Amino acid sequence: MNAQNSKSLEFFARNPVFSHRDFLAALAARGRTRATGNNLLALHMASGRLLRVRRGLYAVRPPGVQSAAVEIDPYLVASKLQDDAVVAYHAALQFHGKAYSLWRKYHFLTKRRASPFTFQGKEFVPVQAPVGLRALPDFGGGVQKIRHAGDLTRVTSLERTLVDVLDAPDKGGGWEEVWRSLEMVEFFDLDAVFAYVMSLGSAIAAARVGFFLDQHREPLMVEEKHLDEFRKLAPAQPRYFDPGREPGKFVPAWNLVVPERVLSRNWEANE
Repeated sequence: MNAQNSKSLEFFARNPVFSHRDFLAALAARGRTRATGNNLLALHMASGRLLRVRRGLYAVRPPGVQSAAVEIDPYLVASKLQDDAVVAYHAALQFHGKAYSLWRKYHFLTKRRASPFTFQGKEFVPVQAPVGLRALPDFGGGVQKIRHAGDLTRVTSLERTLVDVLDAPDKGGGWEEVWRSLEMVEFFDLDAVFAYVMSLGSAIAAARVGFFLDQHREPLMVEEKHLDEFRKLAPAQPRYFDPGREPGKFVPAWNLVVPERVLSRNWEANE
């Protein structure tokens, strides 16, 4: 095995999913040219060692696994689709093992515009981070780097995910899926939740989070002082809890009109 090929294999061992740019950068650091890097990629593609995920993105086939049986880890794919990509929303709940239902749709945050695409029957959906958060480190905070499937994956923390799926319930699977998933979480760092709500700067998100915590005081050990902090950020005028303006009961503590199915969690009656 020549030195160039050996260095390629070392890179593949550390980067089971990687971009064309990162591979060339790693070789350039060792004094190799762009042409050499492209030739090595072509060589390993032809040998079957690499799979093309999409243009500019590759995955390493595990040794001894036939092509038809290869399933590339979707969280690694999602976190490599942009250089700032962060696994988020329902995909983050699923990554942390807290999703009520399993999805084949994986949302990821990025500051750039990008198009969704499908790979191995899974849909990867980019979500532009809110304008006010795009220039902030980690899009306002609550991003973790967790070693997973042989590499580091950037994923939103459970605290940030709590806020994100209540702020955008369609990306969490709708209210029942959001509620049932969040109820699988045994503990939230409420100071971290509040800090991210402050960064997000959304009164309706603050009220939804406060309402959820109010509903789950005992299991989540929520104290009145925590709720008071969120109440200060709630809307000054009544707002619909649901983005589609679903009617419901007015809850004055949060200035929210909450759908009956969320208020009573009546989906539990169908079990």
